[in-house]
Amino acid sequence: MNTVIAREAIKHWSYVAPLFSMPNDDESYQELVDILDMVLDAGGADENHHLSSLADFIGDMIESYESQNDSISYGTGIDALKFLMDANNIKQNELPEVGSQGVVSEILKGTRKLNIRQIKNLAQRFGLSEQTFI
Repeated sequence: MNTVIAREAIKHWSYVAPLFSMPNDDESYQELVDILDMVLDAGGADENHHLSSLADFIGDMIESYESQNDSISYGTGIDALKFLMDANNIKQNELPEVGSQGVVSEILKGTRKLNIRQIKNLAQRFGLSEQTFI
């Protein structure tokens, strides 16, 4: 029985091999994440499904890549604020939750940090977690 499975694996290896290759850059990492999503959607999320071992294997490769690469950045609270200001067309003088235009400018330049009150106010204004701005 195992020799039959081995013959089939050999015959289809060129198609299957990419699933068993560690990602070597962010692009191949993202592709592997997309493949994992496909496997999970096809039944691999159920631990009793025959694809669950493949999902586990791919998940382990993704986790290994993430632990070895610091290139995955989630940004800072200031990055989040800049993004929200840009996305909502908000000017520095339109953030009374933070303070005056001068205070906002210093925060955006990185010469001043957001304090707890400002973080709470921004989280409330944008309906986001306070963690977003830390």
